[in-house]
Amino acid sequence: MDEGVIKYYRKLLRTGFEHAGSFDNPSVFLDSAGEGRVCGAHEYMHIFINVSNGRIDGIKYLCTCDPTANVAVEILCTLLKGKKLEEAEAITEDSFFQAVGSRSEDLREKANGLLELLNRGLARYQTGMSQNGLR
Repeated sequence: MDEGVIKYYRKLLRTGFEHAGSFDNPSVFLDSAGEGRVCGAHEYMHIFINVSNGRIDGIKYLCTCDPTANVAVEILCTLLKGKKLEEAEAITEDSFFQAVGSRSEDLREKANGLLELLNRGLARYQTGMSQNGLR
């Protein structure tokens, strides 16, 4: 495992996983089932996002994943909280690299898997909002 990822993970172990948890009735629910790039075959990640007035006002996750995926999802949550949906869709893997100080291939894979999962979930949410005339 990359040294930058190890340092970030150790920091999480010391300070706690700030975004771990869940929400009842989230605006957006993401499930990593079948997303090999995010977690392993027997692992999972659920991400709960609350949206209010086009802005992400809460984000939590539950997972059983490897340390790199834990680091990546914590970074994702930090990057997304308070962002407008359009800003959330513009986040790239470079933001993850900057947060960790690493460009490891494993982190790149997890970040891209999470971003793909996020963008699909946000697209579903926005389509549902448009169909309900709430946009």
